[in-house]
Amino acid sequence: MTPLLLRDADEGDLAAITALYGREVQGGTATFETTPPTLAEMAGRFAAVRRHDLPWLVAEIDGRFAGYAYASPFRPRPAYRYGVEGSIYVEENARGHGVGRALLTALIGRVRAMGMRHLIGAISDSDTSTASIALHRSLGFVEAGVYRQVGWKFERWLDVTLMQLDMDPGGAWPQAPGLDLAGGLA
Repeated sequence: MTPLLLRDADEGDLAAITALYGREVQGGTATFETTPPTLAEMAGRFAAVRRHDLPWLVAEIDGRFAGYAYASPFRPRPAYRYGVEGSIYVEENARGHGVGRALLTALIGRVRAMGMRHLIGAISDSDTSTASIALHRSLGFVEAGVYRQVGWKFERWLDVTLMQLDMDPGGAWPQAPGLDLAGGLA
């Protein structure tokens, strides 16, 4: 197998991103959406992330799309400008090959370099997402709480486990301006 390649996503990746996400919408519980977004809608989401200068990464194995990860603003209020939420999706045939770990590790490095303080993971379907929870824990995330039976999908209630990586546990003053939640970096 060719080594895993990570790179910044571009518009040419949006068809593969949309297809992977659509499959998860229709058959998985990593998202609580129930109708797959269109390519145009995913392009809008991609543009919104890029407007904040946040990372959107793609993984490839043997030159083929294997997954993606991105960071988005955690909440829209200015006091949250140092927190981002990470999202990771890996193609089914690429799972178990280190793709998720590589994407999450790279995402952590990128948002840390931006001066972000917290990276939040909201892991759906806590009962069957033990691998994702374990991955986050292995990279320093701690459980911040669980929303119990908060989502209804596939005729059952689903939990969401909140994981948080504090990139400055000492609580030092910010060294960067944080996100300008009206558009880009402040």
